[in-house]
Amino acid sequence: MPVSDAPTAAQSQTVALPTGLDATLTWAGVTHRGRKRDINQDALLTSYPLFVVADGMGGHIGGEIASASTIDRLQRMVGKGPVSPEAIEKALVKAVRDIGEHPDTTDEGTGTTVTGVYLDITDEQATWVALNIGDSRVYLERDDALVQVTTDHSLVQELVAAGRLSPEEAENHPYGNVITRAVGPSEGAVPDYVRLDVRDGDRFVICSDGLTKELTDYGILHFLRLHAEPEAAVDAMLEAALENGGRDNITIVVLNVSVPGQGPEDEGPTTQDAREQDDRVAQDATDTAGVPVVEAVPAAEADASSTGGDARE
Repeated sequence: MPVSDAPTAAQSQTVALPTGLDATLTWAGVTHRGRKRDINQDALLTSYPLFVVADGMGGHIGGEIASASTIDRLQRMVGKGPVSPEAIEKALVKAVRDIGEHPDTTDEGTGTTVTGVYLDITDEQATWVALNIGDSRVYLERDDALVQVTTDHSLVQELVAAGRLSPEEAENHPYGNVITRAVGPSEGAVPDYVRLDVRDGDRFVICSDGLTKELTDYGILHFLRLHAEPEAAVDAMLEAALENGGRDNITIVVLNVSVPGQGPEDEGPTTQDAREQDDRVAQDATDTAGVPVVEAVPAAEADASSTGGDARE
């Protein structure tokens, strides 16, 4: 369901995989205005098999229109049939039209990020497909380590990729809010895609930059390790982000994956295999433009603020 300014209680669904095993997905999400913004321009969708976050931008209420229009079109798409890159892109084209035709869209900079994952069970092996436009993010916790799956479409990320900024310098760069791609009347509507194998024990975090402005990757990993249930993890991250400043709208989805009885032969293609099988995949999720894997650390070391999370200055 699409949500704005309200938490979603934990939900669960069991899915039959092509291998004959069952996967149980459990998720929860929340979106919050934060402490500094007058309105919430974020929105989210948690409707199996698609889980996405949209972070709107634009004058007046333009950002709210953009994110809500995008989530609405994606929800309609989920209700009509299988989710695929083609279906997503058609829905985004319609969202761009809706945004442009809305009477309150008065700013040429009106647009939204859209970032998330969906489960693809149409092939012999099930895979996750991450999608991204903008600087909202998908993280994957696997084997007690955290990796950023998506690559930000932002000016500072381009500078990092070009070797002109270090990741540490990028965190507090004055142009940190400048994105290079969005869903909107003056932008395209084609996401980057990353295909991932389905693994028992995996956990996804999908979030707007309102979270990553306040918690580092170590902070996110810390709260995942402290809270096994998605609802508790979402609540703890939101509380920490608000205590650390809450400078922007904050949206978080945590998705747990359980595949009882899964062995190595059931895990499906590796990320690299999936990349070779699908020419739509833009990058290998294990090497996302140099984004480092965050290894697990003892809780005492990760407790870098009064809330137990690593605050971003």
